[in-house]
Amino acid sequence: MADGQDLNTRFSGPSESPGLLLWRTTMRWQRVMTAALAPLDLTHVQFVLLASAMWLGRDGEPPNQVQLAAQAGTEVKMTSDVVARLEAKGLIAREADPRDSRAKVIRVTSAGAAAAQRAIVAVEAADAAFFEPVDEARLVGLLRQLAGEIR
Repeated sequence: MADGQDLNTRFSGPSESPGLLLWRTTMRWQRVMTAALAPLDLTHVQFVLLASAMWLGRDGEPPNQVQLAAQAGTEVKMTSDVVARLEAKGLIAREADPRDSRAKVIRVTSAGAAAAQRAIVAVEAADAAFFEPVDEARLVGLLRQLAGEIR
């Protein structure tokens, strides 16, 4: 942009752009999550996939990697890479899916369940502090409208 040219925008300033505000909020929240999970040796995506695997497997039916990716809203290839890291840490185990020889099911190990529980406590405390200035129930309602369906 050359000096003296105006931006072609409907907003009078950046603080009115919902996209920019969401971006900045997301970046700030991710820094909070990173700090909360660092002492537990988990990245945020590792936590999300571990907790999602526990949620999906809560009735004794372990998810496969495609189901896990769908639950977490992540890409299948990236999910596979992160699951491999969680497996190397001993937090999950991948096994052949008895219904589909091409698929792997994800089982959370006892160490993984314990790590997930510690991480959930840390994440929920960090969330409570981060979202304290706003009406959380109203915010959750708005985010549900934007997030798409979650099982």
